[in-house]
Amino acid sequence: MSSVAVFFQHLTNGLTLGGIYALIALGYTMVYGILKFINFAHGDILMVGAYMGMFAFDFLRGDAPLGAWTFISFLLAMIFSAVFCAVLGMFIEKVAYKPLRRAARLAPLLSAIGVSFILSNGAAWMWGTQSRKLNYPFDNSPITILGISITPHQILVLIVSFAMMVALTLFVGKSRMGKAMRATSLDQDTAQLMGINVNVVISLTFAIGSALAAVGGMLIALDYKCYPTLGTMTGLKAFVAAVVGGIGNISGAMLGGILLGLVETFGVAVLGIPQGYKDTIAFVILIIILLLKPEGILGKVEKEKV
Repeated sequence: MSSVAVFFQHLTNGLTLGGIYALIALGYTMVYGILKFINFAHGDILMVGAYMGMFAFDFLRGDAPLGAWTFISFLLAMIFSAVFCAVLGMFIEKVAYKPLRRAARLAPLLSAIGVSFILSNGAAWMWGTQSRKLNYPFDNSPITILGISITPHQILVLIVSFAMMVALTLFVGKSRMGKAMRATSLDQDTAQLMGINVNVVISLTFAIGSALAAVGGMLIALDYKCYPTLGTMTGLKAFVAAVVGGIGNISGAMLGGILLGLVETFGVAVLGIPQGYKDTIAFVILIIILLLKPEGILGKVEKEKV
C-alpha cells in the first residue's frame, strides 16, 4: 500500500471515530451552553441507548437472515433508542437537575455523578456485567476503494454522524426553537421576560443531547459490544472533545470530536503509541488545551463584570 493510501486509510478511520465522539460531545456542549454545568451522566445515557437499541434490534430482527429487513430493523431500533433516551434525559433533568438550578454549582455536578452511578449500577443489576454483542445488520466485510479499506459500518457511521450534525446545525441556526435555545444560553432571565418558555427549552436540550448519545452508543457498540461501563471512557473522551472545541459551542464540539478521533488514530498509527495506551492521548490533549487555550479552539473568553 502506498504512503498516500495509508494516509487516507488512517484519515478514514479517524473521521469514523471522530464522528462518534462529535455526536456524544454535542450533548455535553448543549447542556453546558444553557445550564453552565457538566452532565457527567451523559456517557451512561449513551450506554442505556446501546442496550435499548440492542434489545429492540434483536426483537425486530427475529431469526431473519442478513438483508434489507435486518438493516431496516436496525434503523428502527436506532429511532426507538433515540426516543427512549430523549425521554430518559428529560426525566433525569426534571428529577435530578431542575430542583438544583438555583443551588451552588457544585450541587448539580454531584447530582450528575450520582445519576451516573445509578445508571451504570442499575444496568449491571438488570442486564448483568457480561458484555453482549450487538450484531451487525449487514455483512461487514471490508470494501476496497482506491486502495483504501472501509467497512459498511464505517460508511454507516460517517453518513449518520455527519447527517445528524448538519441537521442539528440547521435546527439551532434556522428554527424558531433553535433561536430560543440560543437566547436561553445567553441569558435565561431575559429570555423568559421575552416570552420564551425556558423550562421547555432546557427539556428539549436534554432530549436532543440524549438522543444523539443513544445513536452514538449504538454505532460504537457495534464494535465494542454492550456492557454497563460502555459510556464511561467514551463519555469522558467526548467531554474532552467538547472542551477542546470550546465547551458550549456546537460547532466546537463537532470540530473537537473529529480532531480527537484523528489525533487518536494517527497517534497510534504514526507515533507508534500502543493500542492499550491510546486513551491517554485524549487527556494529554485536554491538559495542553487547558494550559494554552482554556476556552477551546472555537470558544470565546467570557468576561465577568464585578
